Amino acid sequence: MIGSPITHSLSPVLHNAAYTFLGLDLEYSRLECSEAEVPALVSSLGPEWVGLSCTMPTKRAALAFASSVTPRAVAVGAANTLVRTESGWHADCTDVDGVVGALREKGFSGGSRGVVLGAGGTATAALAGLSELGVTTVSLVVREPSRAAEALACAERVGVTVEVVRLSEVDLGELAASSDVLVSTVPAEATAALAAQLARAPHVLDVIYHPWPTPVAVAVERAGTALATGLDMLLHQAFGQVEQFTGQAAPQDVMRKALAAELAARS
Repeated sequence: MIGSPITHSLSPVLHNAAYTFLGLDLEYSRLECSEAEVPALVSSLGPEWVGLSCTMPTKRAALAFASSVTPRAVAVGAANTLVRTESGWHADCTDVDGVVGALREKGFSGGSRGVVLGAGGTATAALAGLSELGVTTVSLVVREPSRAAEALACAERVGVTVEVVRLSEVDLGELAASSDVLVSTVPAEATAALAAQLARAPHVLDVIYHPWPTPVAVAVERAGTALATGLDMLLHQAFGQVEQFTGQAAPQDVMRKALAAELAARS
């Protein structure tokens, strides 16, 4: 795993549990790495390295460095996965699997209208995931519309029509209530005053899982609507990575139990 900071990442727990169960002689470790250091670090890795998980701030650099890329990584504009091949490093974005899997697991079976709060890197993965789930129109709610260029470019690439809405000028509760699904990609502290409005959506994915519970999670629980969490997203993106790194089906139950045990230990 490359990125910075990565000390407290839960990904090693998931991956190492999977490789142990599968009986593979693989070890998942952490390498501190800045965006600028990606080319040199990856180029220095010997043949024993089969793959890399890329977290912030390395995802764009990983995409640019790769010898080949998947269409969805191009659409998102970032890669969270590098897999060694005979011709170099292949880039993918299993963050899309994270969005899709988390929402499906919590009962979202489809709909045409979505809301995404925020326009950063996770928002682009959310747009690609919502497109895969059949969402065709998204309201992108942001504090400053001029910062939404990357999200708009992603939406065009995945075929989603986006309306950019300034947060200070919208009735967020009404917008959420009229949607089929809502994804919040902003930090927990930014949602404290908005949580009750966001919870009016019938299906909510809050990608933040620390600190827990988030204001959105508390509000959705009170409202009795469906909540998918950042931990759900973490699991599903890891399933995809394990399968690409090993060529075997991810032992999902084993990985879930390992995550639950680690969270219990940390709490």
